[in-house]
Amino acid sequence: PAPAMASNVTNKTDPRSMNSRVFIGNLNTLVVKKSDVEAIFSKYGKIVGCSVHKGFAFVQYVNERNARAAVAGEDGRMIAGQVL
Repeated sequence: PAPAMASNVTNKTDPRSMNSRVFIGNLNTLVVKKSDVEAIFSKYGKIVGCSVHKGFAFVQYVNERNARAAVAGEDGRMIAGQVL
């Protein structure tokens, strides 16, 4: 079965959720879709929210440890011709 899609909500103001949210900048959103972002970032932990905007995205994890791992693992990675 296909994994459940994460919620589109990533802007909760709860401080704990802010620490577990990852900003993904310089994203080629003409090519990269929400499902792609989730596929790339889900290896760092359970994603509870993902929102894609023009040129950037946010991924909301369950906890801060997942978010830190994602930042460490993906910072500077090339996706669709642009460096995150």
